[in-house]
Amino acid sequence: MDTSYIDLHCHPSLKPYSKSFKYNPTKQNALDPNRKNSIWHYSPPNFLEKFVNRLVTLTKFTQTDLTALAKTKTKIVIVALYPFEKHFFGKEVIGIKGVTDVLVNLAASISQARMDNIRSNENYFEDLVDEYNYYLQLHNQVQKIDGKIYTYRIVTSSQDIEANLTQENESKKIINIILSIEGGHSFNTGLVLSKNTANKNEVLRNVSAVKNWKHRPLFLTLAHHFYNELCGHARSISISLLKKNQNRGLNSGITELGYEVIKLLLDNSEGKRIPIDIKHMSTASRKAYYKLLDAKYTDENIPIIASHAACNGKHSIVQWDKVGIKNHREWFADIDINFYDSELIRIAKSNGIFGIQLDERRIGSKKEINNSKIYIPNKRKQLKKKSLLVWRQVVHIAEVLDEQNLFCWGIQSIGSDFDGIVNPINGLWTAENMKDLAEEMLNHAKDYLSNNLNNLNEFNRISAESIVARVMNENAMLFIKRNY
Repeated sequence: MDTSYIDLHCHPSLKPYSKSFKYNPTKQNALDPNRKNSIWHYSPPNFLEKFVNRLVTLTKFTQTDLTALAKTKTKIVIVALYPFEKHFFGKEVIGIKGVTDVLVNLAASISQARMDNIRSNENYFEDLVDEYNYYLQLHNQVQKIDGKIYTYRIVTSSQDIEANLTQENESKKIINIILSIEGGHSFNTGLVLSKNTANKNEVLRNVSAVKNWKHRPLFLTLAHHFYNELCGHARSISISLLKKNQNRGLNSGITELGYEVIKLLLDNSEGKRIPIDIKHMSTASRKAYYKLLDAKYTDENIPIIASHAACNGKHSIVQWDKVGIKNHREWFADIDINFYDSELIRIAKSNGIFGIQLDERRIGSKKEINNSKIYIPNKRKQLKKKSLLVWRQVVHIAEVLDEQNLFCWGIQSIGSDFDGIVNPINGLWTAENMKDLAEEMLNHAKDYLSNNLNNLNEFNRISAESIVARVMNENAMLFIKRNY
């Protein structure tokens, strides 16, 4: 069975691009993989780093550096460009300057030079373009890994991918990179925490500029951690010293400027539509977005995307207290950044995609996370328990969709959020562990089908191997072909 995967959402550049600010000149993507400012820099977790992560959830190692992706035989990856938000940093916390710097550096492993740059940044859009250029610097430049020649190419369409795949052979490999953007603040909004600063004309000009990039993003995540003057966001930060910075705009809806940005992004008159990723949007914003699609875009087949997401087991945003599938609700984290059953149905009906986020803070309830722990080291036992957290996301979506007489294995995929500010599922530390995940999910799928096959609609009775292949790569590939 092919255990390679397509990641819908990850940040290979976040650590090395941030480290590049320590060097002169800054923002350079080093070809030498031994340099920490190289996107090829390989730093897998050692025993101590795994222990520290288990203890205090810090992820100092790399997860989706291009060398790790090469080692795991990744052919396609969707990378998120992300201008790091200023509001992670405060001038002073509990009377001590720099406390938030330490917290963010521990969580994201970025350099002090980058943090100083972020704090003084007055233009998120310029930072977005700089990160895009960081990728361009090593586009089609070769590296030798495990005796083979590797390169990455930023692609402009699914046709590019098909052409690159035909050029591969046993000694020459190509990683196809598709761009996405995380956060509408990238258009230069939300610079000041306490007031609106966005210039409408500038923002719309920046949106148009991105739509005309040579490498147009596949989608854009409209919201992120802080208020961006476009739409409300869901609570996403648990660090108590930083939570208050999320309060403005929390759980609010879409703004007038937000509607104009959405209209321009979704405009397809020149074949350059950029669909919206609804992850991080508040429930009020998500409801408003669905209402907009129902009112104005019913004939346009716009996919609903949740690029790095998890289920919460609840029926709907409106009927939040109604139990969905019996016994499933206790599996999941009861948070509204996660998605309701009615939203899963919308995603499926729109030919959208749902990337399962490999973050212990999102993927399961506290009870189930605790149940997944092992106290005597045993790699295979750990992988079996931890992969169950992922499998439950897959099977919950399947049963929700099957109940609606929909094909139930067509939207689930992987959106790891690796190298973002995540607490990875123990044992599934990096891209190199995706093979382990696929193997264990196959076992879970076989067990599930042996007990539940006849409960599914006949058209949903596919093999365990087919289910895992869809989750790991096929569903994402079909989505890319339809939309890029």
